[in-house]
Amino acid sequence: MADADSQRCVSALLNGITQRLYYGNTEITEEFLKNELYAEMTQDEFRALHDKMRSLLKSIASADMDQAQLEAFLTAQTRKQGGSGVTPEQAAALARFWKAHRTRVRESLLAQSRWEPGLRGLKWRVDLHTSASRGQVSNSPVALVELELGRAGEILCLTFACLCLLKSGTCVRPRVLMMISLHSLMGNAGTL
Repeated sequence: MADADSQRCVSALLNGITQRLYYGNTEITEEFLKNELYAEMTQDEFRALHDKMRSLLKSIASADMDQAQLEAFLTAQTRKQGGSGVTPEQAAALARFWKAHRTRVRESLLAQSRWEPGLRGLKWRVDLHTSASRGQVSNSPVALVELELGRAGEILCLTFACLCLLKSGTCVRPRVLMMISLHSLMGNAGTL
């Protein structure tokens, strides 16, 4: 019976960590999990357990482990000496949890890592500089291309400038300059 209670608490802890880490539920805090699941533990003991389960869950999720990989990983974790490994009950809870939540965690990770920009705008022009800053005649064309990529709330503006040194009508030394700026629709702007 104690094993079942232990597994239920570990499963609830994993669920809470997942809610916060992958689903963006900010109401689930470390303090809330401790008070609800492990009130008898000291803060340091709980933090060690929480950090270990969070680390294991992140390793499992980032590798998108299938059942065979998960079994091998958890077997290795249970064989670790000292406090760095997991108990068989914790390993069983991790295996059951991952089997039930793998698809949803993977979808959440993909959604967090995919920016999916859309082309919001394209502007281009060719400038012909007729004189340089020191007064000499240069007749060098500069091609400017500006791409605006974005998703809701942000626009990434890429500006490319291709400078050419012309010799007998041929570009002999092209140089490409790029400026990237990130504009938030909230009014913040920055240059990368």
